[in-house]
Order: sequence, then structure tokens, then C-alpha cells
Amino acid sequence: MGSLHAVAQLDAIFKAYDIRGTYPDQLDESTARAIGAAFATFATSSRIAIARDMRPSGVALASAFAAGARACGTEVIELGMGSTDFCYYASGHLDAPAAMFTASHNPAQYNGIKLCLSGARPVGEESGLVEVKELTERFLKEPAAGDLAPTSSLDLLDAWATHVRGFVDTAALRPLRVVADTANGMGGLVGPLVFGPLPFEVEYLYPELDGTFPNHPADPIQPENLVDLTAKVREVGADVGLAFDGDADRVFLIDETGAGVSGSLTTALVATSMLASHPGSTVLYNLICSKVVPETVTALGGTAVRTRVGHSYIKQVMAETGAVFGGEHSGHYYYRENFRADSGIITALVVLELMSRATTPLSELVAPFRRYADSGEINTAVTDPHAAVESIAATLAGTGPQLDRLDGLTADYGDWWFNLRPSNTEPLLRLNVEAADAAALTHHMNTVLALIEACSERS
Repeated sequence: MGSLHAVAQLDAIFKAYDIRGTYPDQLDESTARAIGAAFATFATSSRIAIARDMRPSGVALASAFAAGARACGTEVIELGMGSTDFCYYASGHLDAPAAMFTASHNPAQYNGIKLCLSGARPVGEESGLVEVKELTERFLKEPAAGDLAPTSSLDLLDAWATHVRGFVDTAALRPLRVVADTANGMGGLVGPLVFGPLPFEVEYLYPELDGTFPNHPADPIQPENLVDLTAKVREVGADVGLAFDGDADRVFLIDETGAGVSGSLTTALVATSMLASHPGSTVLYNLICSKVVPETVTALGGTAVRTRVGHSYIKQVMAETGAVFGGEHSGHYYYRENFRADSGIITALVVLELMSRATTPLSELVAPFRRYADSGEINTAVTDPHAAVESIAATLAGTGPQLDRLDGLTADYGDWWFNLRPSNTEPLLRLNVEAADAAALTHHMNTVLALIEACSERS
């Protein structure tokens, strides 16, 4: 890829929360080298840690990134393969900036980089990623050419697994039958490390590390990717199913009946555990989470704080408020004692501890939180998503709902609400609707979709 072409691709690969694109046409070794130099310059640290997932392109891209950082005089610590939450732990443990090479749940032709500063502090669009992009453009035109700083390898996986188990009372755990679908992603590496010493009987689906994803996409928010896990849970009579995404920082739950447990319900469930051990604490939830989350937190004596969608925003609010825990409907869960970073496997362990202490199955533990019906995320292609949101906001102004613009447009009618947000990466509107029951949900969802359609016709 020529430097001019690479510069032209920067707008495509620098997203709101990370860097991501197809390999090698959007993101190749020369671009990765420039990003390494840019991040080293931005981070102004004497060393940077680097980890990667199982995607075949990760080896070459991570090596190129390391060369760029080293050419700027920054030492590189090679962590090898690991999950994204492992990389965040390493950043916190070493008090060093870090780069994780992953495209998470995206298809095999993608790769990307998640960046954080020392202590796992986020680097997003409003916390340094724009500056890194500008520096990358500079280093694509004039590559860093200094003497290479040293590099070393460090194995922190066992220390991280011990850290993860520290979030539960291992003496309280009892034998539970668990099925974990790791979708050929990093869960196949880290799951056995964490669960191995614990009294669980764990059966893994697709544990082989294979970044071509030969069985199904590593995107557990899509129901079709949960079919195999659901069938296996029912077949073997498991107590719970765990579905991890490609870099294993997200997890979705399947109860013993085969029913899915949404990110909102999991957030409410975990909040009960966190508030039991940290009474009166603050819990964060993003604005597309169910109302059951703030209701649960408030009822338990905690303080519920609503945030924008996205890890960089949530981590920032967590730092500002001292929140003990935060959850997103998308399956990201954040822990203050985990350097405010998200972790799928910590969440899985917290739920397994709750199940171990209970005398009822997971379906009954979750039942009190199943108060509402939700649409999940509905994506609609429109010519100008931002203009569409503004048009709908103007249409609804003064008509009754409480409107806010924290992230896109949220309209709260009391007994139902919706949020409409432009995609950060595509010409799409992302709609989430919640209502009292399925019939009301269908009615209100169609009402909002009609608004979107009318807006599209006008444009």
C-alpha cells in the first residue's frame, strides 16, 4: 500500500473507539508501523505492551506496530496472544500503555487495534484517537527512522487468571455444568486458564484458535450465532451457556432452558452482586440498557448513572464517579477493581458465583428482571443518519415525550422509550425500543420505523 493510499484510508479505519479495517487493503504493515510510531509519540511512555488475538494477520501487524514504536525510542513488551481484557490487565499491572491487535467480532478479513494508556485508560475519539490519527498521517509520509529501542517478551497469563478469580469467593463455588462457545476465538485460550482450577465441569465448543472462524462468526449478540450453544446446553442439561466474542472481552449467557439473557439483564444481575459487596456504590449503565437496570440499582440502595454507548465514555465516567461496576446492553461489563476495564470472563465468574450460592437455577435468578420487552438493535440504511436524527427530534419536540441528546436521540414516553443513534461507521440508524410487553413493543416499534421511513422519503 502506497503512503498516499494509506493516508486516504485513515478516515475509514479510525473509528470512535478503536482502529479497524480489512487486511491488507485498508490496514497493512506500513500503516501499522506508522500507527505504532504515532501511539508511542502520543503516549510519551518509555515502554508499550502489545498483545494480539488469533487472526493470522495479527503477527505481521503487531510486529510492524512494534517496529514503529521502537523507532521512536519506546521499548516494546511482547505479551503474545491473549484476550482484550487480558491486555487491559497488563496495561494496569505494568502501568504502561498497551495495544491489542483484534477486530473483535468482525469477519476474518478484518483486523484492528484497541489502544489504552497506562492503567488501562481508554483512547477513543474524545480521548486521544484523533491525535493518534493525525500523527499516523505524519509518520506515513515520513516514517520514524531512529535507532530501535529494545524489545522483550513477558508471560502474564497466569497472573491475569489469578486476578480474574480474585473477583469471587472460590470457596463458595460449587460444581456447575457449563458450556462455553468460544467461536474459535480467544476464549479457547483464556477459558481453561481461568476455569481450570475451579470446580466447574466445562465443555467448550469450537475452542481451537482459528481466526478464519470456520464454524460461525464470533459475534454472540446475533441470535443465529447462539444456535449451537443453545442446542448443546439443552442436550447435556447444562446449568449455563457462555458465548464469548472473538477477543473474549464480551460474554452472553444462555440459561438452563436455552433462553438467552440479554446484556441488560446480566447487568442488573451482576449489579446485585456488586452492591452486596459494595453497599451504596455507583453503578453505570449505557442509555440503551433496559430500565430494569436503574430500577434494580436504586432499589438496592445504589446510585445509577446513565452514560453514552462505548467503552471510552463509560471508563471516563467510571473514573469521574468512582463507580464500582458498569454494564452495556452489548455485553461489555466494567469493573473498578479491574482498572475500570471490561471483562467477559470476570462477568461469567460473578454469575457462576451467584448461581453457586443460590438454590434456584439461572432462569429463576433472572426472572425478576424480565419486566419489559425490547427490540434489540434495529439498523436502517439512510442517506444521512445525523440529519435523520435531527429531523425526527424536531418532529417530536413538544409532542409529549421527554427528549434528551446524550447520545443520538432518546424519547421517553414513561411506559415506553426509544433511542436512535447514527452509526459511527456506516450510513445506518441504530434503533432500540423498550415497552411494557410484546404487543406494545410491536406497536411502538412500527411507529418509530414509520418516522424513519418518512424522514428517508423527504431526503
